[in-house]
Amino acid sequence: MTVPELSGTQEAILAAYAELIEEVGSDDVSYRVIARRAGIAERTVFRNYPTRVDLLLATAAWIEATLFARAESQSIFDVPLAIRDAMLRYDERPELAHVVAETAMRGVNGAAPSPGRAQLERLLDTEVPSLDAAQRTAIVAALSHLDSVGTWVTFRREFGMDRRDIADAAAWAAEAVLDTIRDRVVSPTFRSR
Repeated sequence: MTVPELSGTQEAILAAYAELIEEVGSDDVSYRVIARRAGIAERTVFRNYPTRVDLLLATAAWIEATLFARAESQSIFDVPLAIRDAMLRYDERPELAHVVAETAMRGVNGAAPSPGRAQLERLLDTEVPSLDAAQRTAIVAALSHLDSVGTWVTFRREFGMDRRDIADAAAWAAEAVLDTIRDRVVSPTFRSR
């Protein structure tokens, strides 16, 4: 996920808000407290993020692009390991993971629930061009869902899974999705697993 170019003030606001979310355990933090933490005036926070939704969307995008950032996979078959790593990182900062997931799950206008979709489509086009549109859509949808902080929240809250079990389950599910196309790979970058 990419974040629009931010000013130093905007970056300070988002970083302060993220810190406070981790400390307080809620995204319901006043603009006054955020401003104090960022070392700016409260009206500066309002000027940059006039509504709570604006602030929440910007913060979720910033968290995902900075604190949960990761390198792009070089092969579609590397995606399960990237998903496993992402799940472990979400577990290290659960309050922030919840904010990112809930922003996307709330359907807040502007939230991007599958930021890696374009990369998955590029990798499939390169490595498995023989997929028809329905197969391609199904694989991208499944991997996008698995490669989300929402999956981590579901495994944690609904199933009570621990860190390693979450990471292993997400990676296993991604491998199962990809097993259906392994025999159709045309790219020399494919490595037998």
